[in-house]
Amino acid sequence: MKIYNYNGRKNICGERIHQARSAIKLTQSDLAAKLQLTGITLERDSISRIEIGTRFVADYELREISKILNVSVNWLLGIE
Repeated sequence: MKIYNYNGRKNICGERIHQARSAIKLTQSDLAAKLQLTGITLERDSISRIEIGTRFVADYELREISKILNVSVNWLLGIE
């Protein structure tokens, strides 16, 4: 599968994920653990790569991340 870059990044939500996670004082490891409870296996380094924009984020991952961080998917995508 070819992963495309958008403005040099593999996602547009990483900065917002970092912002929302930091606001609730959740570590990358804690976020990874909460995702694993939902059936999504991500390690702490994957969260780090998402936040710096070097990892693609699947739609189902984004949905669960938004639920855990208590923000909308649209907010994570910069739509609202």
